Amino acid sequence: MGIEIEKKYLVKEIPKDIDKYPYHVIEQGYLNVSPAIRVRREDDRYYMTYKAAQPETEGDIGKAEYNLSLDEESYAHMVRKADGIIIRKKRYLIPLNEDAYDKAYLEKCPDLAGQVDNGDIKIELDVFMEPFEGRILAEVEFPDEDAAKNYKPAAWFAEDVTGDRRYSNAYMSTAGISFPQAAPSE
Repeated sequence: MGIEIEKKYLVKEIPKDIDKYPYHVIEQGYLNVSPAIRVRREDDRYYMTYKAAQPETEGDIGKAEYNLSLDEESYAHMVRKADGIIIRKKRYLIPLNEDAYDKAYLEKCPDLAGQVDNGDIKIELDVFMEPFEGRILAEVEFPDEDAAKNYKPAAWFAEDVTGDRRYSNAYMSTAGISFPQAAPSE
């Protein structure tokens, strides 16, 4: 079992150079939303994921996560049984913003500094396709809660919506297109 510690943000604007970053094409359906049990196709990889909130984590950022590899046939069989809307999106993998952490904090956390320097921590920018076209969310996954707590969001991020279930893919799959759009204009 792994623990996924991530923060989620609305986006003010997509980086202008978005096309230079690698991306995955993702399709996923939910067999259950609480706890979340989903099947996912990510490019040509297939797997099933179980996610459940961890009560001991702060601010709903930690979730237990289990992944089980599937073959294409198993995925196709299970996604047909999904409840609600199938989510389709393009996930861009963008380097972490350079001002993500104070230098003093990174000096106290050499493991995190190494991960930042190596580009191991990425911003995952999800650009949704029909029927959610126009919806964009950014997520950052952290090695621990302290790194998440000390993270300074990228300038192109808007509101932090971590823990707001309306922005979870599981909720979107059942709530339909009433999902809130991007951050309000300032």
